[in-house]
This record gives sequence, structure tokens and C-alpha cells, in this order.
Amino acid sequence: MTEISSDTSKLNAFRQSVESGKPPGDLSPALHALWHAAKGDWERAHELAQSDPSQDGSWVHAYLHRVEGDLGNAGYWYRLAGRDQPDGSLDDEWAHIAKALM
Repeated sequence: MTEISSDTSKLNAFRQSVESGKPPGDLSPALHALWHAAKGDWERAHELAQSDPSQDGSWVHAYLHRVEGDLGNAGYWYRLAGRDQPDGSLDDEWAHIAKALM
């Protein structure tokens, strides 16, 4: 139960940083891209995700193409990330990725 509470606290702090307008200084490239996605800056988020060669970067890259509505391209990036393409809401996926990467 403590781990779940800790994950929720971390996610809440991450969301609050989006609202405050300043990303935490210790973000991985993938989380930094996700932060910009939450700010509505798809272009910056895409630049960051595209420059991250890790599976995490590919996962965020996939999510961004799903946000864009380009499901074919998203599918390619989900495969590179080793993830299934979700069919839930974008908000749920954003939270799921953020929790997993923290």
C-alpha cells in the first residue's frame, strides 16, 4: 500500500509541476517529453521523445502519435517500445506512462 501511495504522490507532484509551468530538474528525456505533452506543447514533446533512443522514449513517442491521431505511426513506436497499443483514454495512458517512468 505504501508503494501505491508513493506512486500517487509522485504523480501528483509531477502534475503540479505541469500546472506551475516549470519542469522538475531531474526528469529523464522521456518524462521531460511527457511533461511538455501535458503542457500542450506537442512539438517540443515530440522533439524530446524523438531524440531519446530508449524504449521509454519510444513509448512516449508512440503516445504522442496517438495524441496526434496517427495510429499507424503510433503502432510502429509501440512495437519499438515493446508495448501494446492501448485503447483507453489518452489521459489514462499519460498517467500510466508517467507512473511507470518515475
